[in-house]
Amino acid sequence: MRLVVLCSFAVAALMPIASFAEGPSCNAAAAEKKLAGAAKTSFLKKCTRDAAASCDMAAAEKKLAGAAKTSFNKKCNRDAVG
Repeated sequence: MRLVVLCSFAVAALMPIASFAEGPSCNAAAAEKKLAGAAKTSFLKKCTRDAAASCDMAAAEKKLAGAAKTSFNKKCNRDAVG
């Protein structure tokens, strides 16, 4: 019974991290939409800006600061942009 409870807590703790990986990355979404030229540049710029904002919010929710926040944001942005 304890193992089941511990596993459910572990899954619940990883849910916010998994939600970032659900959607396609910015580059994959641009390719899926078959964007090129200025439209692709504009889309990637907006998508990157939105990803950075969501990563900052996630870091704030986790109450990260300093090097941990920087590392988290770097990985989160890299995953979101692709």
